Order: sequence, then structure tokens, then C-alpha cells
Amino acid sequence: MSVRTRFAPSPTGYLHIGGVRTALYSWLHARRQGGRFVLRIEDTDLERSTPEATAAILEGMAWLGLDWDEGPFYQTQRMDRYREVLAQMLAAGTAYYCYCSREEVDAMREEQRTRGEKPRYDGRCRTRSTAREGVTPVIRFRSPDTGETVVEDLIHGRVSFQNSELDDLIIARSDGTPTYNFCVVVDDWDMGITHVIRGDDHLNNTPRQMQILQALGAGLPIYAHVPMILGPDKQKLSKRHGAVSVLEYREQGFLPDALLNFLIRLGWSHGDEEIFSREQMIEFFQIDTVNKAASAFNPEKLLWINAQHMQRLSPEGLARHLRPYLDAHGITEASLAQGPDLSAVVALLQERAKTLVEMAGAASMFYLAPVTGEVKDVEKHLYGQSALLESLLQHLETLPIWTAAAIHSAIQELAVSHAEGKMGKIAQPLRVAVAGRAVSPPIDGTLALLGKDETLARIRHARSWLAAV
Repeated sequence: MSVRTRFAPSPTGYLHIGGVRTALYSWLHARRQGGRFVLRIEDTDLERSTPEATAAILEGMAWLGLDWDEGPFYQTQRMDRYREVLAQMLAAGTAYYCYCSREEVDAMREEQRTRGEKPRYDGRCRTRSTAREGVTPVIRFRSPDTGETVVEDLIHGRVSFQNSELDDLIIARSDGTPTYNFCVVVDDWDMGITHVIRGDDHLNNTPRQMQILQALGAGLPIYAHVPMILGPDKQKLSKRHGAVSVLEYREQGFLPDALLNFLIRLGWSHGDEEIFSREQMIEFFQIDTVNKAASAFNPEKLLWINAQHMQRLSPEGLARHLRPYLDAHGITEASLAQGPDLSAVVALLQERAKTLVEMAGAASMFYLAPVTGEVKDVEKHLYGQSALLESLLQHLETLPIWTAAAIHSAIQELAVSHAEGKMGKIAQPLRVAVAGRAVSPPIDGTLALLGKDETLARIRHARSWLAAV
């Protein structure tokens, strides 16, 4: 049988990292097994579902490269199918109309609590053969009274539920709309889903869904319930921990493959390896080796993994990822055309940057000359250095070749004659003069990429900053 997995988010909010990890595990299992990955939008919560959330889910999945083979399917477009199955179940006696009011059900459960019993619907409408005037009924599933329902979960192992603890679930509301647990069952059945991989907060729903599938004469999928992701403080993941829209990670300058690499390691491992390409993730991942314990989100680890992925990309490949982030600095295509090759700039920055946002900030100096220097850096490194700037201009103007090695030698010579051999006393003023700040890539490589004319022009311009100190 061909493997078929699905990811079924609800568009009632953003796609966060917990959902992304579930999608990733489902996607990887399908890809590793040569199967199909289905995207389904569970939008039956009409009050809370929004087109904006749906669009954000699709955009997030596309950015991450979690491509789907079928879909997206929308539950709101399948209502006729749900009504058809409800009618079949009513005719077969596996579902029935319940005319109990909400107040009656509440009173029933309160009496059960008073007796020390678990509150549950007692099935009093199971044998009712006549309608109740003035009451629009719900539809309940006729759950087995005895025995047990066993979930053979790939992650949690054998999980048993006593059927006596499971009451008759409402599968259609009084307005006729089907409920979540019913829609999921029909969808998975119709779509031939063989493996249901989802968060373990759904584990308690599973026995009910299995019972409905069995009542329909359908085969059961294989279940794998993925543990939660906790915050660094071991509490439920929240916005302060990083439970934000996955698209915010894009805005912060993370590579999609780095984010996926980080998420796959939250609950799964392959020896001591930390960094995986997408191809390696597909090759190595096995859903039944996922740890059933919750994992903690570590923002510093995410930054480290992102830096590793940035270093392993080719400069040309990383430049393609970087280009959109340069827009925030006002760097246009014309600016890029007039400056050094972006791939060469990336190669110079690659070893140090942790995010694309950070790299874009560092790269901006190569395409936009600073109008003024940062005051604190000018005061610290340029104040009283007019003579040094003049010496720098003379040394650099006379260089016969403009290479990083030649520039390095020139700076060394100046350090010997002007700074007791201390390179930093020359490099820092020079860095502020050309970059406007005291932080830049290695100064010899920086000047080599800027070019001789641009470097000299910036040093001359920096002399004007001294008058303002």
C-alpha cells in the first residue's frame, strides 16, 4: 500500500513552529517512503477561520518548501459529503438523534459528579423513536459500551482506552454542521490516509475517531502522536518563547532549511549529528524513532544551526537568499550593479553572520557610502586622527595593485611607523572611515571589494566628520 500522510491545519491563527514540525514529520515520512503528502485546511470553525490565516499557512508552507502532492482541500467545500455519511450512519443505527437540551445534559453531568462518577452523556436518547417538539436535535455517535479501544501508536506505543469511559460523541450540531472529530474521520477515509501524524494533544480524540471508522467499515490508519514543544523554561510554548508565525522567522532572516533542521531535532536524532541537509533529513528520518518526551525550544541553538547552514551554502546560493533583505536598506538593483559582486560580498561575510538580516546590515556598506559616521565610533577612533587619515590616503593611493594582500601589507607598514606595530590602531580608524562604524568584515578584504576609487573617496569624506566632533 502506498503511504499517504496529511497535514491538516486550522486557519484560526498563524502557522506556528509546533504545526510546522508536525507538517515536516508528515512530509518527511511520505517523501522517505515514496508516498503522497496531502494538505487539508480544516476550516469548519466559521467564526474563527479567516482567509488571511489560510493565505499565511499556504505562504509559510511554500517558503519552507514543504510541497504537497494533493490539495489544498477545504472542509467547507465537503459539506455535502459529510451529510451523506451522516445519513448513512443514521440509517445503519450507528448514529442517532439526541433531543436533550444543553440544560438537561448539564444537570445530568452535575448529578454524576455528585455521585462521584465521571460526567458523561448517559445515552438516554439512544432508544428514542419520536421527535421532541420544539427541539432541534444534535446527532450523536453510538459508541461501544464495553471493551476497550487500543491505539497502537508509533511514538507512544500501546495506549488503551476503556469504552465505558467514552460517551456518545456529538458528530453534528443542532444547526446541522458536522463536528471536528467526524469531519476528520470522513476526510482521512476518503483521502486514503495511511499514516496520521499529529500532535499528542489529539491522542484522546483517537479512540473516538477509530470507533467511527470501524462503524463505517473503513480501515484504520497508523497513528503517530508527536510530543509537545516546550519553552526553554519547560512551560507551554508561548509567543515570548518563539511560538510566533513561521513567517516571522523568515522576517528575522532564518533560512527555511535551517528552521526545518532545528525542528526535526526537537524529538528526533540520528547519532550525534546536528546539521542535516533536506536530502539527509529525507534519507534518515523514521517516524517510529521520535522520542515521546516533550522537547524544549532553544533560540540560541536555532541561531547556531542557521549560521551553520549559511556557512555551508555556496556564496551564489546564499546571495539569492540575501537579496530580498537588502531592500530594507534601500539597496536597489542599480546599487548592486554599481557595487561589488554580491556573491563576493557574501563570501566575505559568510563566516560571521548568524542571520540574513544581520548579513544584509553588514553588506549594506558595500553599496551605500555612509553619509555620516556613528558619533561614538568617530569620537573614539577618528578624533585627533587627521594625520593618520592623510597617511592612509598617501599609502593607499600609491598601491600599484589593489588586492587584499597588498592592502594588508600597506596597513602593516603604517602600523609599524604610526602605531608601534599595532594593526588595530590603524584598522579601526580606517574601518570607521569607510564603513561609518567600528564593525565591518576584515578590513583588507573590505577595501579590496570596495575598490580603490571608492575607498579613497570615503576616506576623504570621513575627514569632514572630524569637524563635527
